[in-house]
Amino acid sequence: GVGTAGTSEGERGGGMNVRRVAAVAFKEWREVTRDRIFLLLAFCMPAVWMFVFGYGLVLDVENISFVVVDRDHSSLSRDYLYRFYQSRYFSFQGELAGEGEADAWLKSGKARAVIIVPEKFQERLLSGQPADVQTLIDGTFPLRADITKGYTIAINNAYNVDLLADHLARTRGLSRDEALRRTRPLGLEVRYLYNEEVRSTWSTVPALIMFSLMVSSPLLTALGVVREKETGSIYNIYSATVSRMEFLVGKLVPYVMISLINVVVLWLMAVLLFAVPFKGSLLLFFASSILFILTSTGIGLTVSLLVSTQQAALIITVVVSTVPTILFSGLIVPVSSLSQAAQFQAHLFPGMYYTNIVRGTFLKNVGPAVLWPDVLALAVYAAALGAIGYRLFTKRPSV
Repeated sequence: GVGTAGTSEGERGGGMNVRRVAAVAFKEWREVTRDRIFLLLAFCMPAVWMFVFGYGLVLDVENISFVVVDRDHSSLSRDYLYRFYQSRYFSFQGELAGEGEADAWLKSGKARAVIIVPEKFQERLLSGQPADVQTLIDGTFPLRADITKGYTIAINNAYNVDLLADHLARTRGLSRDEALRRTRPLGLEVRYLYNEEVRSTWSTVPALIMFSLMVSSPLLTALGVVREKETGSIYNIYSATVSRMEFLVGKLVPYVMISLINVVVLWLMAVLLFAVPFKGSLLLFFASSILFILTSTGIGLTVSLLVSTQQAALIITVVVSTVPTILFSGLIVPVSSLSQAAQFQAHLFPGMYYTNIVRGTFLKNVGPAVLWPDVLALAVYAAALGAIGYRLFTKRPSV
């Protein structure tokens, strides 16, 4: 009778007893540490994902394999092709005897581009006539093909300018520098801000912190809570004096702490292992990370209260957290590049907001004045999911 009265009082008052919360949290922590595989996954899974995707998800287009067909074999054709040889964006694979071999190289994937220099290349250029060079590009992957085309156009433009400068210097008696200046009346100076080396890892690795947390935190929380149902220990909670709020808070504390440790580990990996510069505020980054962790664990809690088996919790959590994170968070494709319908969906998931925060704090040194809408969105998500979890959980067992 005493236990029932205590339960009613706790539920009616809605307050929290710190000792009871600590007792629930300690019990959950013992459950986590008892399962060595679960504990190993809790701490190793995010770091492994960061390591694998950080090195594997490289969007830089470099070392493009190519072959050449030089039908002129002149000094100018060799000078032209040498510009591709020495470029870090291209990787020379060999010279072909004729165009007939080009298709086989492209089909096999041994070459991504074929450059064909026509006969009388040098003769036409020296006589002031245009010479057409054919470039065949593997278009299997459109993005890479477009970038390869851009590299080729840039090399061609640079070669054309040098040819014109040589012609002016030779025919008008100008110095090389003066000839170059006249061929370039309009100068274009490009400066890359925030990612000065234009490295894709500087953009993807901070976003991988979001991805690792968004996948691991809900999964660990969902499996941990559902385990209570499968083992039957949830019935001890039904008859205990602990209130709903005390149980939920105590249940989530270990998983929030695990995720916080993972945030530190992932941040250190990004800065030390992948050499991504961190230019912003650590306080803002970790405060926002706490909100995101509360959001992601709230997703796991909500899933766990809707299902009764760990298999179901695993499947639903992966679908709910992983798929939207990959498609709509800006991890691979910027949200601004998505269709209007996709952009609308992106704003419905918390991953996009945290991605803006981690990239802003890592690369741009922006603060709350810029990022407050994203921080506010995470706070709303955390509060809403916490309220949903509280409403879904009941201490009355379903019959």
